[in-house]
Amino acid sequence: MKDRYKHFDPRAMAERSLNYLTRMTDPANDHLPYWLILPNKKPAEAAHCRVDDAELVASWYEGLDATMKILGDGRGADVLASFRRFLLRSWGPAGLRYHEKYPWTHTMHSSFHEMGYVLSALDRILRNDPDDAETEKRTAGLVRGMRKLVIERKVRTFWSGDFTETWADYEFPNDVYLLDGGFDLSRHTGRGEQCIRNAVVMEGLADRYAATGDEVALDLASGLAASLLGQSRYFNWKREFMGHVHSSVWVAVGLAKLSRFTGDKRQLDAAKGIYDYARSLSSSFGWVPEYAQWHPMTEEHCETCCIKDMIACARELVRSGYPEYWEDINLFARNQLAENQIDSATYVVCDNSKPDSPDGSITYHDIGGRMIGGFTGGSLPNSISISKFRSIAGCCGGTAPQALQIVWESAVTKEKGGIYAVNIPLDRETTEWKLASRYPDEGSVALTLKRAGRAAFRKYKYMGRNPKLFVDGVETPFEEKDGLLVSPRLAKGQTAELRHTVRTVTRPEHVAGRIYKPVWRGPDVIDISPRGEHLRLYQRDLTKRPYMPKPSDVTSVTAANYGPTQQKRT
Repeated sequence: MKDRYKHFDPRAMAERSLNYLTRMTDPANDHLPYWLILPNKKPAEAAHCRVDDAELVASWYEGLDATMKILGDGRGADVLASFRRFLLRSWGPAGLRYHEKYPWTHTMHSSFHEMGYVLSALDRILRNDPDDAETEKRTAGLVRGMRKLVIERKVRTFWSGDFTETWADYEFPNDVYLLDGGFDLSRHTGRGEQCIRNAVVMEGLADRYAATGDEVALDLASGLAASLLGQSRYFNWKREFMGHVHSSVWVAVGLAKLSRFTGDKRQLDAAKGIYDYARSLSSSFGWVPEYAQWHPMTEEHCETCCIKDMIACARELVRSGYPEYWEDINLFARNQLAENQIDSATYVVCDNSKPDSPDGSITYHDIGGRMIGGFTGGSLPNSISISKFRSIAGCCGGTAPQALQIVWESAVTKEKGGIYAVNIPLDRETTEWKLASRYPDEGSVALTLKRAGRAAFRKYKYMGRNPKLFVDGVETPFEEKDGLLVSPRLAKGQTAELRHTVRTVTRPEHVAGRIYKPVWRGPDVIDISPRGEHLRLYQRDLTKRPYMPKPSDVTSVTAANYGPTQQKRT
């Protein structure tokens, strides 16, 4: 049966990510990534910047590893090894990792925000190979180095007296640490919000403790959490904030994980509150603003990193006893996450005859082909504007595949009593089951078990009031339990299929400062109005010819047009 509508296909997304993460690199520099992609220039170009050898080699290691785990065939291993080599060199004072000297770098320093990416990547390397002694040495050294650099607040000296702090309370004195000079308080990144941006290391610290029982990691994470949720006053009592959504929700992921080890309900409540506030600013289909209360919402764009954080945080909240967040994971992944990936470059002007710049900082070769699979750092709910800064963002290219891996591995979970629960309808097959879905053409999702057990389907609002269960084509009664529609026990090889009516429904919502009208079929948005430009999103009706911009439709700009403030937001 021929599909009418575009189908959510994580494997196809992973294939495109593999293209981007392996080809948008510099072979002359051991596959160093290019952060800055300028598809709107004529000819298009990619340019190196300092962050390539800082956070990017870390996030791209994780993104490529996630992509390879979805595809499962080993492609990309050579580039993955390059990213690991970058991560394991350039270590220096205080156990921190620094970037190496390139023609496009300036002050040599380490950023604690970047150490969040680095620690997370090191944790992943050790999950892949727990016996990797070199990585273990660097990871342990980084944790202990950061612990030694924090200020520990022990006493409150107030007008009414001196009071000992109840909890360990840690914060870094600055957001940068110079290779030749350490903390210099006359220098900073200029981003502000040091308490939240520095605290993104909490998730990596929590993962480190979970894997190894490293008490220093637990202590550092707990002290940073106490400072952030206490004296920093970054969040109000409802956990609302003004600032960077990516950092704030990433911190919420760390808080949710940390709470499982500390038993501190305040940490879990804060994680949930932060998530819920960010969710209140987002769309039902996964558009998430880059900042909260910093600009008018009409000026906000969606950084794909924020979608990754929301999916990761929702998963941790599910694990902590809030199964209602499965719906966000499902809807965010199959809609805005999928739409934010670049899958066409027909509008890109390439000049393959133009040589790279003499210092190696800029490349012009096949930018259109290499950028396929990247993710935008600034979409509207209905479009990706190629003339915007970070229309394709190096950071998002590494984080988005990590969200995709979460979705891929969470599609079916094995619950107590031999129940295989379908959480996210998609197509995937393992040694234990085969999952197939027909959304958005039909309301159908089927699970075939390769061993005896019970199939279950998470119940969502779009399924309506009367979903029906069929076992090998025969309608069969089901049990509803804990938000799941559970089949009778199935023999090996039997298929349980959930069917329900799917209608095409327009549900207007206020997002990004205006009214948008997404058109839904089940869990999928198939169209949206008003329609956007340059790259129009949600053109999912395959019977209609999609609109694509021509090269003449895309404004040509130079990197100099972006200005110093935008240049800093990497």
